[in-house]
Amino acid sequence: MTLPAGRLFVTPEAPSHRDGERFRNPDGPVPHGWRDFWRWRRSRRPEPWPEFVEHGVRADLPAELAAGELALTFVNHSTFLAQFAGTALLTDPVWSTRVSPVRFAGPKRVHAPGVPITVLPRIDAVLVSHNHYDHLDLATLKQLQSAHTPLFITGLGNRPLLERAGLTRVLELDWWQTVTSERMSVTFLPAQHWSARGLFDRNRTLWGGFLVEADGRRLYFAGDTGYGNLFRMVADRLGPPDVAILPIGACEPRWFMAGNHMNAADAVRARADLGAPRTIAMHFGCFPLADEGIDTPVSELHAARAAAGVEPEQFQVPVPGRTWRL
Repeated sequence: MTLPAGRLFVTPEAPSHRDGERFRNPDGPVPHGWRDFWRWRRSRRPEPWPEFVEHGVRADLPAELAAGELALTFVNHSTFLAQFAGTALLTDPVWSTRVSPVRFAGPKRVHAPGVPITVLPRIDAVLVSHNHYDHLDLATLKQLQSAHTPLFITGLGNRPLLERAGLTRVLELDWWQTVTSERMSVTFLPAQHWSARGLFDRNRTLWGGFLVEADGRRLYFAGDTGYGNLFRMVADRLGPPDVAILPIGACEPRWFMAGNHMNAADAVRARADLGAPRTIAMHFGCFPLADEGIDTPVSELHAARAAAGVEPEQFQVPVPGRTWRL
């Protein structure tokens, strides 16, 4: 995926989401601070998770795709392999055992990645939505750099971290900025979330989602986000995507998580706002990050779909390792 000079442009009327040093959300909600975080940690009653589960699927990646075909393979959490005819990309790739600043503690995966990292096809681009450890995993990104030398596309402020890790092709985007190549265009979009890798860098780098357009297909990847007007804004400005990938987990308790993490009912509303005819769930069932049980987001999605009259094939629950072809 080559990127000729002069092919990066900014759509007009970008929202005001910076105060000079820190970024803020499009609708104005301020994420909970450390005091509320410790209140949650002291009072939490998490549902138990299993130590490990087998997903029982052996990945069978398509070797070739026809013109206009899109293949999506669920790896885990928010990691998807998206294949178009002639190009492939990854979203928020995580193959590490833990998502944490340290390797000996922190949230640990309960199932193996659905696709071994060693069997990936050639990866042209990697989308990194923000800098939280379950979305920006440096160990995985270093492996991808070594094997594929892809273009890493992320939000403003994240490039220094990635370049210090040895990544050589890093592009930062602001919301509504688009980068184009001969095969693909990628637009960075607003999300309702926050950022931090440590105690003193809160909201100093930008978070967001992505719209990928390739071979006549439009794929929306929401990143990590709470529910808000942003989905309707994306559809109004850019049109509905063919496929939307939306988060449904790490969402309890709602008093603490609602502003930054959608639950299943929120995701069903976001799907309607986007006008996406096909939607796939993510951000569930791999890392115990919040208080809900491992199966709770999927059970709640079944109920939310039924309440909204959405058929299961219109909002699907992916299985790690299984490929879905459009």
